[in-house]
Amino acid sequence: MNLKLRLYFPEELVREPVLARLAQQFPVEPNIRRLSIESDDTGRVVCELIGEAAALDAALAWLRETGVRVELIGDVVES
Repeated sequence: MNLKLRLYFPEELVREPVLARLAQQFPVEPNIRRLSIESDDTGRVVCELIGEAAALDAALAWLRETGVRVELIGDVVES
């Protein structure tokens, strides 16, 4: 299953390897599509998150607990 997400990183997380930690802790694969850092205080990432449904749910919960604002854009349909 693939999810398309928009992730918003607060100032204290901009310089942290959040997506690397996510991939280490959960059997999911982030695929970054777009990245924007507004100076050093906020960041935004558009990415696909690939994995099984249970792993995706756990990964999204972990991102939110870490302080990342998660916006689900939708499922990615593969052809």
